[in-house]
Amino acid sequence: MRRRIAISVAATSMSLLLAGCGALGASESSDEASPSKGNDITVGLLLPETENTRYEEFDHPYFEKKIASLTREQGKVEYANAGADETKQAEQMQKMIDDKVDAIVLDAVNSHTIAPSVQKAKDAGIPVFAYDRLAEGPITAYISFDNELVGEVQGRSLVEALGGSDTPARIVMMNGSPTDPNAKQFKAGAMAELNGKVTIARSFDTQGWKPENAEANMAEAIEALGKNGIDGVYSANDGMAGGIIEALEAAGVTELPPITGQDAELSAVQRIVAGEQYMSVYKAYPQEAENAAEMVVAYVQGRDIQFDALTRDKVDSPSHQGIPAQLVPVVALTKANIKDTVVADGFYKVSDICTAKFAADCAAIKLK
Repeated sequence: MRRRIAISVAATSMSLLLAGCGALGASESSDEASPSKGNDITVGLLLPETENTRYEEFDHPYFEKKIASLTREQGKVEYANAGADETKQAEQMQKMIDDKVDAIVLDAVNSHTIAPSVQKAKDAGIPVFAYDRLAEGPITAYISFDNELVGEVQGRSLVEALGGSDTPARIVMMNGSPTDPNAKQFKAGAMAELNGKVTIARSFDTQGWKPENAEANMAEAIEALGKNGIDGVYSANDGMAGGIIEALEAAGVTELPPITGQDAELSAVQRIVAGEQYMSVYKAYPQEAENAAEMVVAYVQGRDIQFDALTRDKVDSPSHQGIPAQLVPVVALTKANIKDTVVADGFYKVSDICTAKFAADCAAIKLK
């Protein structure tokens, strides 16, 4: 991937940053000028799985709401979730092609095998926007986070948590699914920070991003290295971090090593508060979804200037080069900035995080 924009990674609220994103050119109203297509558009939204809570809690509802807002409540979203089944997703996409939707927003289960479906959509005159994961095939545009930067943030945070030592710390790497191109980028970014600073004692690619697979992988690593032979764990996301912690606790580990994550899931934020998980990566999914909606509406309605303003970067997939793109900023989430990030930006209320089980931990870090 060619990255052409500098992205700030700051442990502060993203509110101002995100407010600025909406000023890139797409309007809240579809009244300006004379669009080539009216407001009565239908957009297909294909999301990949339900293991990660973000898709149902953030991506789908925020995308749907923004499409309605941009089209004066006349636009519709045809939604389907593949449940991590790539064959099912291809069938869902074919139905949307048959239904003659105006555009498809695709978060691919398998970025390679979905390519023929992307080509079918193009042949039918339907633009396909890659969402979160860069699918192969003739993609019209792509929106996601800077995935290598996500890995860099995770790797850097883990190194900082481990501190300096004469002997390199021994870590386990729990990477994401081998069918997800994002997982490779997270790993590449993390390795850029970890190389030469730690010893990678075991490394796994976790099928389907499933927490139970991460738990099984971690149990294997513990058996090989011993419960006291692991100084830290690179976990590519929060769901897997939960499985990793289950394996460590089942092995009798009482003092957990620093463990990374990604997605700022509520359970992960609570684990961070409790000191079980060291960090996560906060990614503003509502902003990603809303910006994707702006991108689609601008393109479908022929608003070229707005579309160009929303896709100032360029990325390459294995099959196509120079795909117009937008990369959304990320933030390292730790105990120190929960209040200034997920709480300040309205992701969660303090009451959501600080349930009775975590009340004492919240009080200790003055989260109230």
